Amino acid sequence: MASYHIETYGCTANRGESTTIERRLRDAGHHPVDGPTAADVAILNTCTVVEKTERNMRRRAEELADETADLIVTGCMALAQGEQFSDLDARVCHWEEVPTAVRNGECPTTTPDSEPVLDGEVGILPLARGCMSDCSYCITKRATGRIESPPVAENVDRARALLHAGATELRLTGQDTGVYGWDINKGESLLPELVDRVCALDPGHEFRVRVGMANPKGLHGVRHELADAFARNDEVYNFLHAPVQSGDDDVLADMRRQHTVDEFRAVVAAFDDALDEWTLATDLIVGFPTEDDDDFARTVDLVREVRPERINVTRFSKRPGTDAAEMKGLGGTLKKERSKALSEVKRELCDEAYDAMVGTERTVQAVQPGTGDSVKCRDDAYRQVVVQNASEWGVDPGDRLSVEVTEARTVYALGRPC
Repeated sequence: MASYHIETYGCTANRGESTTIERRLRDAGHHPVDGPTAADVAILNTCTVVEKTERNMRRRAEELADETADLIVTGCMALAQGEQFSDLDARVCHWEEVPTAVRNGECPTTTPDSEPVLDGEVGILPLARGCMSDCSYCITKRATGRIESPPVAENVDRARALLHAGATELRLTGQDTGVYGWDINKGESLLPELVDRVCALDPGHEFRVRVGMANPKGLHGVRHELADAFARNDEVYNFLHAPVQSGDDDVLADMRRQHTVDEFRAVVAAFDDALDEWTLATDLIVGFPTEDDDDFARTVDLVREVRPERINVTRFSKRPGTDAAEMKGLGGTLKKERSKALSEVKRELCDEAYDAMVGTERTVQAVQPGTGDSVKCRDDAYRQVVVQNASEWGVDPGDRLSVEVTEARTVYALGRPC
């Protein structure tokens, strides 16, 4: 697991975001250390209230980039003026993306006791513990083991309880939701059935469902069934997080990722066929010990081909006790160069997606409070739309409303109720 150092500047809302980031990092087994020089990754949560503050944030980012192996910049200045950090050896992330970015490509753990959690309007439902993968770089499996899936009916009951408790968004989570049920259903995923049954629940209020990270191997066998379940259930966000990690089959084999590039493409194609509009998220590890220039070029080509709107770029780092830790690593400069190049492609694709939303009218679900007097909303493809001056519009978390998208930002858009 990774060691981290986090610094937070600005308002109470920013401090609240940092608290959420830390909680998710600790749940995943990462641990804080004193000072950036002792950390695998430093996290700078920025403020941008006045010009002097901006200068201070830039200066601190420069210092941290020199002091730590890996720097993540998040917060208001990062999201509103991400270009201010583009020349630094740093990754710019939305608050919600930070825990994933820290993981070094490893699967997320569930909450410590694998029990449902209601966080405001969001109900978090871990489907199972463990996974069926054996990735050569991942230490998480040593803590969680192989998958243990409760029956579909049990998860449906837990979803019902969250909805009756007031949840308006259910997040189906796990280390790998795509292999949910493999251990109790002869190696075949029960995820499509679970999605159908959860969406059929009638809690007396509207709700949405987000399916969490699923590895391409688990998705491949049920890609058509799952895509069809998304298409027939309006409650499901048209959003899929499928970490491909590399665009080269030899590197994937060295990573022991179990899927091939073509299997990943087949998953994407199934969702393209079933859905008019959807969001693909993926994770990529750059600088794996066996990745050469041609391998990396194939990764960039794959990203441009499938055009994910959300990409988590991670530089490979060795985890003690894993097989990949015994491999001869690539130089830090090379990994930084590849990370920067891929991050530029990521920024280009994200900008295109949000720019295309401007001027469109969208139905969104208000999910949680944002910074100041704002509310974070999600459209049907799980793109984030922020409604500012929410109290004046009478918009609260849990509401479902129509908005006109008025402006695109780095990883979200602004919307005006209509």
